[in-house]
Amino acid sequence: MSEMPQVVFDTPWLLVVAVMLPLAVWLLRRVRARRRGERLARFAEPGALGRLLRSDRTGPGARTLRLVTVATLAGIALAGPRWGVARGPTSAKGIDIAIALDASLSMMATDDRPSRLERMKQEVRRLRAMSHADRVALIAFAGRSYILTPLTSDDGAIELFLDNLDPSVVGQAGSSIARAMRQGAELLLASDGSADRALVIMSDGEVFEPAEDVEKAAQEAGTQGITVVTVGFGTERGSTIPVREGGVMREKRDQDGKVVVTQYHPELLQRAADAAGGTFIAAEVSDKATRVRSALRSLRAARRNIDSREDAVPRFLWVLVPALLILLYDTWLMARRAPRTTRLTPPYEPPAHAESRIGTRGPRVGTNAITALCILLVNAVSCTQPPDPAALFGQGDVHGAIRAYRALMAKGDTSAVTRYNLGTALIGADSLTEAVELLEAVRRSTDGELRMRARYNAGLAQLELGRMPDNPESDRALSAARAAFRALLEDRAGDGDAKWNYELALRHTPPTSGGGGGGGGQNDAPPQPQPSPSSGPLDQRQAEALLNSAAREERDVQGRKQRQGKVPPTGKDW
Repeated sequence: MSEMPQVVFDTPWLLVVAVMLPLAVWLLRRVRARRRGERLARFAEPGALGRLLRSDRTGPGARTLRLVTVATLAGIALAGPRWGVARGPTSAKGIDIAIALDASLSMMATDDRPSRLERMKQEVRRLRAMSHADRVALIAFAGRSYILTPLTSDDGAIELFLDNLDPSVVGQAGSSIARAMRQGAELLLASDGSADRALVIMSDGEVFEPAEDVEKAAQEAGTQGITVVTVGFGTERGSTIPVREGGVMREKRDQDGKVVVTQYHPELLQRAADAAGGTFIAAEVSDKATRVRSALRSLRAARRNIDSREDAVPRFLWVLVPALLILLYDTWLMARRAPRTTRLTPPYEPPAHAESRIGTRGPRVGTNAITALCILLVNAVSCTQPPDPAALFGQGDVHGAIRAYRALMAKGDTSAVTRYNLGTALIGADSLTEAVELLEAVRRSTDGELRMRARYNAGLAQLELGRMPDNPESDRALSAARAAFRALLEDRAGDGDAKWNYELALRHTPPTSGGGGGGGGQNDAPPQPQPSPSSGPLDQRQAEALLNSAAREERDVQGRKQRQGKVPPTGKDW
């Protein structure tokens, strides 16, 4: 048995209207009926009135019920009811966070159930669920650090790399927090945006590097305006490390054959947080994600578009339409009740008292009908729209689409989407220089999916400029195209079109710049002038389809490095 959908309201306080408006209608009907009775009592006795008046077929009480129902439904519609689930774009405020995750062998210890590594993943997921507007970058570190994802709000990509995170991802054994801190700070400082930046280090604190190096890296991050939060995992009594050897789980042993016992070292994480003026969250704290969120609450957030979210669907029409139907039915009943006039020949004059017939409702019916007609006409006019520029572009009328977009901008619509669409249409008309200027301006002023598309189309326009014969600026244009597609591939490694165009840019570069292979046709056709086809976010399956290839290749490379890697100078590889 399916559950009843939860109903929410945009403005719940307007539900008072759904109570007060029907009550007001009922009171007005009662007052009107009383005054009407008083007026009629002056003309005849109550018994005679029943024979003289045309009675209401449904009775006065039925009409009052209809009007009260209409008022109730209108009040509910005004409050904006919502229920059901839909996916759609939204915007919210968020910050930029780089999360450095300890992926050394010591994180496989089971003193934190089920293991330190799994508990760390759980806290990252909970932290992500608290604010989907934050851009998050994941960094895995052991003896070296490795960027898993750049700053992104794509939950599918973050979840994919979290699932695959284990000690084999990092190509060098050991544990070095200082390198992870420096790489996280560089990643945050290279990002553009007005939001504040935070670096979250999650580790058991067991490292084999001087504590002074860690303090120095933390202090550098703090002086650069980055908020540092260190989070501990494990217990001070420690635990053995289970490892798989030959298909059998055994306890990790050192070079002397002794069983390794890894311990949680809070003092190092505390010193790192103090050096950066940040916050340390001990391993004993049960709700670490909430503590991290509280430590970052004072940071300045920037409004940005989120790819998508689940939200309740507006349903006001579901109550407004029945109200209008009931109102039309009431009008129809009143029209049937009104006296019908008879077409008279010109010589005949109607009696003088014909105009004062009791119960005449003609004028009121006319007023209701004219009002309803006006409403329909206003709705029809409001629905009339000028030709869709995107439709013109899709029909092959590129110049018509350009004129339509320029007309929109002349009327004041200078939104990033309109400028993006105009720049894309200009590519179709071979106005490449102007297209590059527009698309680059859009890329610098937006983020999210629209920024990615603007970067792609700007790179495409630069590529076409670079491939033009006898173009003195071809080298500069090809260099800009390579930079655009390279930056795009850093964020979306599985984008096949971007890879192909990047290879084209390399092929048209002088031999000293390298080159790429590839065959087949060329990607000369401009994309459609809309921020679609994927207007929503990547779900888990789509993210895996785009990123699985790059992730698998990278894991193979890092696995080979792990197998071939040397033991750290300390002799400790956990």
